[in-house]
Amino acid sequence: MHEMKIAVIGLGYVGLPLSLQFARSGLMVLGLDIDPDKVGSINRGASYIKHIPDKAIREQLGTGRFSADTDFARIQDVQAAIICVPTPLNKNREPDISYILSTGESIAPHLTKGVLVVLESTTYPGTTDEDLRSVLEKGSGLKAGVDFHLAFSPEREDPGNPKSRVAEIPKVIGGYTPACLERAKALYGRAIKTIVPVSSCRAAEATKLLENIFRSVNIALVNELKLVYGAMDIDTWEVINAAKTKPFGFMAFYPGPGLGGHCIPIDPFYLTWKAREYGQHTRFIELAGEINTAMPEYVVGRTAEALNARRKPLNGSRVLVIGLAYKPDVDDDRESPSYHLMDLLKHRHAEVAYYDPHVPVIRPSREHSGWAGLASVDWDQKTLSAFDAVIVATAHSTINYKELAAWTPCIVDTRNVMAGLETRPGQVWKA
Repeated sequence: MHEMKIAVIGLGYVGLPLSLQFARSGLMVLGLDIDPDKVGSINRGASYIKHIPDKAIREQLGTGRFSADTDFARIQDVQAAIICVPTPLNKNREPDISYILSTGESIAPHLTKGVLVVLESTTYPGTTDEDLRSVLEKGSGLKAGVDFHLAFSPEREDPGNPKSRVAEIPKVIGGYTPACLERAKALYGRAIKTIVPVSSCRAAEATKLLENIFRSVNIALVNELKLVYGAMDIDTWEVINAAKTKPFGFMAFYPGPGLGGHCIPIDPFYLTWKAREYGQHTRFIELAGEINTAMPEYVVGRTAEALNARRKPLNGSRVLVIGLAYKPDVDDDRESPSYHLMDLLKHRHAEVAYYDPHVPVIRPSREHSGWAGLASVDWDQKTLSAFDAVIVATAHSTINYKELAAWTPCIVDTRNVMAGLETRPGQVWKA
């Protein structure tokens, strides 16, 4: 296995860092993607993901252990293929595994005996050993567990966390057969320090869903408490900070304007959908989803209240949304609640703009194509003072909130960033 060559399919927020880690560990890595712009960027040594520097790509290109291509036929030259493609929800909020299946169809004719195929994309239990397996077997004429190995290992990326390292994050792995599991363990053991084997692909798929459902439900809880405590004139952030001093039995979660990112707003609905097949109803998960998806409406309502207090209607007011990325200090705007805020504000006839140092221009996307091409406003006193209200949706650490307080008349703070700063009476509204 010294000269082992693998392919990583899908060079996004999961596939690119995984490719680099395997290359750093001495494996030959072929990155595959249907986007020629991404492939060209990688082969030039230029990163398109903020937290991955150009240097990290160039170092591995220089060793000769990493390259990228759009030709899926090259799968025939590798000993393992790892699939890291998107798994969004469709317009009916149902799982869309079309990217997984189309990838399987593309690589199946080129699979060779003994190859290992691993799915990392978050999905519902049964996707790997039913849907993907069927596509691979049909297209290749090979049989999973006999002619080729099949496994599932959920991604655990944490963009924006400077302490997060791919090699340090324990890797859960489930195999289609015991032999499949052993092959997958041997592969990931080359690059990841801690391997966590589970009994099946389905157990590994369920593990990933549990991780994100846990977050979704707890965020929904604090979002609901924010409304209740706010009505009682109690500061929710103060309560959370006091509660987290308890050294046992409590884990702090924080409220916000909604859920963002590719995982937490989407993954719970994968289990909800699959559970119906077994006659099960996931009421707890669905309730959490209802609460979290309602938060943008609450924030816009608070913005209208804040403007009304200044004798201004939301209709016709100029509103700035600060933070388009879904979490602090990243450029990842997938499923960002800021888009929902902007849509709601526009629907109520406000003039909407945004500021985000990490997202200078809104890129085309499936969900929010109407905003594509809009650029972030400049950060200066003349620009910011022209807005009637500012909504802080993402707490980027590089933003000067003292200047925000000095330059703007009305701030709707969904992230508690203005706490402790000198502000004027009635200037800051918590939401």
